[in-house]
Amino acid sequence: MEMRTLPICLLAGPVLIALGIAPRADAQSVLSGEAIHIGRAAGRITIDGDLSDEGWRGATRVEKWYEVNPGDNTEPKVKNVAYLAYDDRFIYAGFEFGDPNPGAIRAPLGDRDNVPGFTDYGGIILSARNDGRSAQMFLANPSGIQYDALSDDASGEDSSPDFFWESAARITDRGWTLEIRVPFSSLRYHNVDPQTWGVLLYRNYPRDFHYQFFSAKLPRGGNCFICRSNTLVGLEHLPSGGHIVAAPYVTASEAAAPSGDLGTPLVNAPVQPHVGIDVKYTPNADTAVDLTVKPDFSQVESDTAQISANERFALFFQEKRPFFLEGVNLLSTPIQAVYTRTITAPRWGGRVTGKEGGITYTAVVADDVGGGSVVIPGANGSDTAPQDFSSRVFVARARKDLGRSFVSMLVTDRETDGFGHNRVLGPDFEWHPSDADIVAAQWLLSDTQTPNRPDLYSGWTGQSLASHAGTLRWTHNTTHLDFVGLYNDVGAGFRADTGFVPQVDYRETYGEAGYTIHPHGFLSRLRTFLITDRQVQFDGTTITHEISPGAGMDTKLNGFMRFRYENDVVRSGDRLFPRQQFVYTVQVSPSRAVSQVSIDGFLGQEVDFANSRPGRGGTINLNATLHPMGHVELALLQAERILNVDDAAGVGKRLFTAQVSRVRGTYTFTARSFARVIGQYVSTHRDPSLYLTETPATSGSFSGSALLAYKLNWQSVLFVGYGDDRELSDLNRFEKADRQFFVKVSYAFQR
Repeated sequence: MEMRTLPICLLAGPVLIALGIAPRADAQSVLSGEAIHIGRAAGRITIDGDLSDEGWRGATRVEKWYEVNPGDNTEPKVKNVAYLAYDDRFIYAGFEFGDPNPGAIRAPLGDRDNVPGFTDYGGIILSARNDGRSAQMFLANPSGIQYDALSDDASGEDSSPDFFWESAARITDRGWTLEIRVPFSSLRYHNVDPQTWGVLLYRNYPRDFHYQFFSAKLPRGGNCFICRSNTLVGLEHLPSGGHIVAAPYVTASEAAAPSGDLGTPLVNAPVQPHVGIDVKYTPNADTAVDLTVKPDFSQVESDTAQISANERFALFFQEKRPFFLEGVNLLSTPIQAVYTRTITAPRWGGRVTGKEGGITYTAVVADDVGGGSVVIPGANGSDTAPQDFSSRVFVARARKDLGRSFVSMLVTDRETDGFGHNRVLGPDFEWHPSDADIVAAQWLLSDTQTPNRPDLYSGWTGQSLASHAGTLRWTHNTTHLDFVGLYNDVGAGFRADTGFVPQVDYRETYGEAGYTIHPHGFLSRLRTFLITDRQVQFDGTTITHEISPGAGMDTKLNGFMRFRYENDVVRSGDRLFPRQQFVYTVQVSPSRAVSQVSIDGFLGQEVDFANSRPGRGGTINLNATLHPMGHVELALLQAERILNVDDAAGVGKRLFTAQVSRVRGTYTFTARSFARVIGQYVSTHRDPSLYLTETPATSGSFSGSALLAYKLNWQSVLFVGYGDDRELSDLNRFEKADRQFFVKVSYAFQR
């Protein structure tokens, strides 16, 4: 496909929708499960895990459930019953989950959202806007640990957002019970009467296999999830808005740094107090306004380390900061032009999210002090530069739903103080021509003036750049056959400084086809597949070309395995290098005590990208989650990467060994409080004689932290913590690099 034809293809979906060739606007009703009628609670309901309250009498009882994994919408192997009711302020869900062996229930205590798939849990999934594509998830395990998330059929599941809601559970001699109460102020719905919502009731049941039970049928090979929701009717006279949450916070921190070079004594800096506030106001039930002044964007747990040695492109880390998470699915597009972690340290910020006239929208504005790094993209790798300047940031996206399809527009603008700007604008769409097919695309234009700061990065000389980025994707899913075709086209001058686009100046064609069967015995699912991928620069230079067959499978012990043979060529410098690798993933969850063990990595030929020469090596990542006691969790990580190359005499030698070792221990007192310690060691050992430029033989760091936390809810918290970082010196000793103490108190006032 030539570049000049791409914009026409990207506009094809909206044109077809406008002509009426796409599904009708009521298409989701064809897919929805049977209707569930909800009535008002007969009396008071106390959230304590006991379903004997007066309010549950006469509540809607849902007994029809389906096993969607590993079975194909079959009768569940255990009994599941749900109850639904509501009153003027809340919607309630109660559950009775039967279990023939309650002693096998997996319900470890832990922090909020730490409810992985190898544990028992259940709850309710609500699509209050009934758009057939997005919903809020409210799930909890038998120990009362909550998990909430946004699920969107276009962008997937995101557990970053948190909501105000309550839950309680009890393990009984027949299984376990669960009660959930969600305030209507935590939901976004149209101001109409009566209401029609989408709802899914869910139970996760990990035993010999990973069993999943729903209140609606989910056909194998389907290309959507929320679209299959039951229809929830009977909600009337709901609150119309006017809810406000104000969460002021106070933090105090003391940091110490070396008085001189590494190894000199630490000197304490003055205690730094910080005061700020987050405010959320819902003027109506479908709109949220967020304001923040001097927000606390610190994170009480460091990002899990990733090995960066011999990486071509920048590493991605998930956004976790509350201010950015209202309607976070609206900021997710096929090209990742929005990555809110690029807004490093705002003095203030504002945001509005809502739906009006059938258009869902969000807009963010922030005054960013700066700090962190800017990704400098390239065709065959990326670099970073210090973001040592402030800027003002604006991001907005509006989406018009057309049945299960939609069209959308995105704009981002970063204006740098006295230095330059980056502006990105363009449409995207998702089109469902049939129940098995999805076509999605995006076309963006960027206009950039780089900062005139060659002292920070040699390429920042104040020059102007303008280019495009486009993507077109077609996916097809049926019970057995699936395939995806992808075309990317990104110009050399395209920049998304408020996003995460580490590669430019390339065209890519990607294809993958798979065939799935569901055998009996050790395997419950087997998918064989073939991948082909080719990337070239705009001048025709090959970047990479890959052909890769493989197989993925679900197994007993709640297991998942995936094996792939990768045969490709990849460019480094001005040469192409062949690579043949065996890529693997194995994951099992054998018991309550040994909750999960996984291993993944590759072995075979590799390229020394730093010095542009062939090599041999591999990567291995070992992870384990252990629960030796009900209140104790140990999370262990050991990752290692090696690379061997030939020296000038043709003798194979070790170029480097890079590793990450991490231990995280958590003792959970109750569902609201825990103590956690983390130790993390990162090191790289090199042979300097094999490098073309001067390189240290060894580098490493050790970081340790301890945290005591109490959480009344996700915005009413008390944290007391300590951190200690050390770096390996030229004398091969770990010297103190910094030390921090911090305290945070935050409380959410609601009206």
